[in-house]
Order: sequence, then structure tokens, then C-alpha cells
Amino acid sequence: MRVYVPLTLPGLAEAHKAGELGPAPLRAYAVTPGLREWYASDDIEELEYAALGRAAAASLRMLAEDDGVPRKRVVVAVDVDDKAAAATPGLDEAALGQVSLTAAVRLSVAAAVHVDADDALDDVTAAAAALGAADGGDEDAQFTVDGAEDHELLWFGVQEIPGLLK
Repeated sequence: MRVYVPLTLPGLAEAHKAGELGPAPLRAYAVTPGLREWYASDDIEELEYAALGRAAAASLRMLAEDDGVPRKRVVVAVDVDDKAAAATPGLDEAALGQVSLTAAVRLSVAAAVHVDADDALDDVTAAAAALGAADGGDEDAQFTVDGAEDHELLWFGVQEIPGLLK
């Protein structure tokens, strides 16, 4: 099963130093039955893209919680055994696709790292600042948050992590 772990750049630096994503339990996103039903598609690539998007949104929330971190969303894609990811039942729509990894995962086995490009910084910064108001129903703030989602995360190999951390 492919899972998507939301991080920030400092979180990626910690994982790189430790050589693993963890400790468990670790929040991640995957193609779950709830996500399949919500997204209404049988195309696995589309569903995985939706799970990646859910993880990117979770990364944005992490940015909103810490003003001191660089304003780039970070998601690490990892393939794990199906038994290593436990579905998180009873969640609202904001947490669709969320799973809990039951053990730390070696970073060396990650399939990819997805990070915002520099041209997304202004929109991601504005989205992180507007997230609270958007959660409260402010439509203008939601429009700002949606602006960050318009930016595709770039794909990087695990061997490229040191360059991302400079």
C-alpha cells in the first residue's frame, strides 16, 4: 500500500538525520474505502493523487501551527505492507484517507518526496495564515487556502533530500 506522510522541511530534516519516519504511530494518508467513496473513482492513479492531496493539506495545517518553519508543504510517499497502516475510523471529511502507521518506516525505502516549488511560497504562506478563518467558514479565506492547492508538489528522489534541506 502506498501511503503519503505529511511533513514540514524541519520534519524532513529530522527524518533524514534519523534515517526513518517516526516514531509510531505516524499519521499518513492512503487510498481507504472512505476516500474511494468520497472521490468516486476506480482509477488507482487518481485515487493516489487524491490521497497525496489530502497529505498536502495536512502538511499545510502543520505549517499553520508553526510560524517558524519554511512555508513549503512536504509529503513523503512510502510503500508499506497493508498491515502496517491502520485505518482511522469515524473521522470527518477533513481527515478522509487518514491512516496510522503502526511502526516507523526507514526513509531509504521511500518512493519519493513531494515538495512545493519556490513559486508556491506566497500562496502557501497566505493559505497557512488563512486556514483558521477558512475552517470557521470564511469564504474569502477558503479561496486563499484553495490557492495553495492549485500548486502541484514537485517530485524528488530520496537521494535528493540533502539538496532540499539547504
